[in-house]
Amino acid sequence: MQRRLSDYLLITLKGMAMGAADAVPGVSGGTIAFISGIYEELITTISNVNLGLFKTLKTSGFSAFWKAFNGNFLVALLLGIIVSFVSFMRLAKYLIEYHPVLIWSFFFGLIIASIYFVGKQINKWHLPTVLALIIGTVLAFYITTLPSSANNESPYFLFIAGAIAICAMILPGISGSFILLILGAYKTLSDAFHDFDLQRIALFAGGALVGLLSFSHVLKWLFKNYHNITLALLTGFIFGSLNKVWPWKLTDLVMEKTSGLVTPLSDITTFGNLTIYQQQITDFDSFKVISETSILPNMYSIQNNGLDPQLVPAVILMITGFLTIFILERIGKKVK
Repeated sequence: MQRRLSDYLLITLKGMAMGAADAVPGVSGGTIAFISGIYEELITTISNVNLGLFKTLKTSGFSAFWKAFNGNFLVALLLGIIVSFVSFMRLAKYLIEYHPVLIWSFFFGLIIASIYFVGKQINKWHLPTVLALIIGTVLAFYITTLPSSANNESPYFLFIAGAIAICAMILPGISGSFILLILGAYKTLSDAFHDFDLQRIALFAGGALVGLLSFSHVLKWLFKNYHNITLALLTGFIFGSLNKVWPWKLTDLVMEKTSGLVTPLSDITTFGNLTIYQQQITDFDSFKVISETSILPNMYSIQNNGLDPQLVPAVILMITGFLTIFILERIGKKVK
């Protein structure tokens, strides 16, 4: 495939969108890759990394190796992902802490659009396809209900977490960042990026590389042999993940970080949402959410002492998120 400089700049922008999505727990960069038309090329490129590729380097030189590696594509994409992920993780942290309803509304609209655009690529519906859709939906929904684990400070645990989370990051609908939260590694990793702890970042990257090279072969085989069923499964993953990004949440259980004590939020405050309580005391570090429930906007207001549920701006941002995916899909079609 002959590409111009403008094509690689566009791939970098898509990488930036993927990185921004992966920085938010509950949103998948794999969804962005799929909608923007680079998903299967990405999976194929990664799965082609093997010993034969390095034999090409030895026998045919760097130019042939780089072409077989699809190096220009990967460098352009990874540049966008890394720059966006590192920078947006800080912004995402601020938005989740101070404007949670608004940021989750944007991503809710984004995922609603993703369900439509991924699902419409299924060429034929039959019983196995429907079952794959149901299984994907139930599995993703179940994952969103899992309680978060206590933070694991072991740097070597990041290697294992990286291998597991990267598999989620390249699956549309499954959030790698949310998997890190469940594993108890999200804060350790975000602190490592914040403090530029190169040892911990390298351990996470090493685990991610191992997981990526292994899992990409599975995905490539599934797309080749069970294309429609795989698409249905991925559509189910995206649909099931909506529970995680629903903007209005009731916090059920929280954990006090220093003692590890898990307690109902209602024992601590009259507010029904931990983030609202944290905003009032300007302390976002002492407690973390263990479990939460999606509720309607009016109940969110009642549970938080009459707080404005921000319904109008939330709906506007949902529409904005939907249109963002629509634009990415149009761009993806043009460059195919």
